[in-house]
Amino acid sequence: MATRWRLVCASAMKRLFATLLGSLILGVQASTPAPETPTPLPQPTSGRIERLSDFPSRHVAPRHVDVWLPPGYSPARRYRVVYMQDGQMLFDARNSWNRQAWNVDVALSRLVQLGRVPDTLVVGIWNNGPQRYAEYYPEKFLAGAPEAVRREYLEKAANGRLQSDAYLRFLVEELKPAIDARYATVAGPEGTFVMGSSMGGLISMYALCEYPQVFGGAAALSAHWVGIPTGWGLARARNGALPLAALNYMAQHLPSAGRHRLWVDRGTDALDNLYAPALGLFTELLRDRGYAEADATTRVFEGTGHTEADWAARLDEPLAFLLGRR
Repeated sequence: MATRWRLVCASAMKRLFATLLGSLILGVQASTPAPETPTPLPQPTSGRIERLSDFPSRHVAPRHVDVWLPPGYSPARRYRVVYMQDGQMLFDARNSWNRQAWNVDVALSRLVQLGRVPDTLVVGIWNNGPQRYAEYYPEKFLAGAPEAVRREYLEKAANGRLQSDAYLRFLVEELKPAIDARYATVAGPEGTFVMGSSMGGLISMYALCEYPQVFGGAAALSAHWVGIPTGWGLARARNGALPLAALNYMAQHLPSAGRHRLWVDRGTDALDNLYAPALGLFTELLRDRGYAEADATTRVFEGTGHTEADWAARLDEPLAFLLGRR
């Protein structure tokens, strides 16, 4: 299976990337924080935020964790939990570097009121600024890339070493047990989900593959298949080596179909247009591995780009897909 996918993907990626057309806009990636990350507590439209300040870890540097509690939160009830990357961009646009936010509290409150999802908490894990690529780019993706690509990526994007496996250990071994102890959660995989966008989408898919016994589902909005920091420029971002390495990893490590849910999407404008070849092949891989539409879906949102505003506009759909009753 893996050998066949390497041959198919190599040929297809070369052909598809060669024909990728259009003028794409590359700027600073939307989830990358400004050098001075703001620290005020977010003020959500509904519910409330509790901050676990400078949450300590043996594996990665400390960072803030913002926990959103829905209106009427009660320890007498049990809540699903969505662990979300880039936590400083989730709740309050006034505090984000680009004055945009996912507005997760608004989307979840609406879905709960409509009866589409059960009661849910959100754990917003702040990214670590300059270490974001080191923590979010999956180590086992890069292990499958050519040696020259690996060396350059480690040197220029990861400050010498990747920390994504350590980041997942922090999430699984330290943060999740603390959340389960502090709040009234559904602690098993049926109540535990992970979500992110761009590089945060990659680490979320990686979390599901590495810890399928912990996470019941993952959502990756505008998953950054090309892996390259946007500051390297368009010519470098349009590469085949890193998407191919990611697809080969997925071919070998996707959880068995039928027990997990996986949502992966992209837009069509700007940076998101670069993801078309990889997402097309990933869709084929999911069907090849026996995933039904109810278990895994890939979507394309026409006319959307790579910003928190774009992700907020469609957030109801991945949340309902992950959390909704079968």
